[in-house]
Amino acid sequence: MSAATRPTDAELAILRVLWERGPSTVRQVFEVLSEEKDLGYTTVLKMLQIMTEKGLVQREITDRVHIFSTTQTQTETRQTLLDDLLDKAFGGSSKSLVMQALATRKTSQAELAEIRKMLDQAEGRKR
Repeated sequence: MSAATRPTDAELAILRVLWERGPSTVRQVFEVLSEEKDLGYTTVLKMLQIMTEKGLVQREITDRVHIFSTTQTQTETRQTLLDDLLDKAFGGSSKSLVMQALATRKTSQAELAEIRKMLDQAEGRKR
């Protein structure tokens, strides 16, 4: 994913709707997004058209209804964005990224336990 095709914050909001709901019409995406933000239908339509040109979504036309779906999974998109952030902001250091994340936000005991489990797995040993 190049800088030209990397999703903006507004595009990520649309992608989240499509990841949660699956393939959707402009109207369906608009209805979900308008619950959170004051957006116009034509704004969502234009954004989906731009996202189609960027290759972030694909459009299928069935009986004159345009259905949009993502071209990458949420995991693939997150990985691309994380790799970019890791390289640009943390000089490729996973440790710096994790330390910053833990220092910035309150982490629950359950999340810490899951992180410990993932670290153990990364080291190749299991508890």
